[in-house]
Amino acid sequence: MPIVYINIILAFTISLLGILIYRSHLISSLLCLEGMILSLFIINTLIALNMHSPLTNIVPITLLVFAACEAAVGLALLVSISNYIQNLSLLQC
Repeated sequence: MPIVYINIILAFTISLLGILIYRSHLISSLLCLEGMILSLFIINTLIALNMHSPLTNIVPITLLVFAACEAAVGLALLVSISNYIQNLSLLQC
């Protein structure tokens, strides 16, 4: 197994471990989730390059679309949570 695959699998494992450790912090878990998706994207791209099949080129593009959707949903959740917390602090004053 080449060293590139080992490094990418290690990056995926570290991101997974980060999600398990930083469950309570939303921004940290979103960053770890983004790292996991990026490492999966790189692995899928390398596998598609090694297979030399024209049908395997669609898999990394599909994963990149899902990553963009995940980032948009995470940002929307972060904004809605920050608005909710801001409204709570205004009500306490």
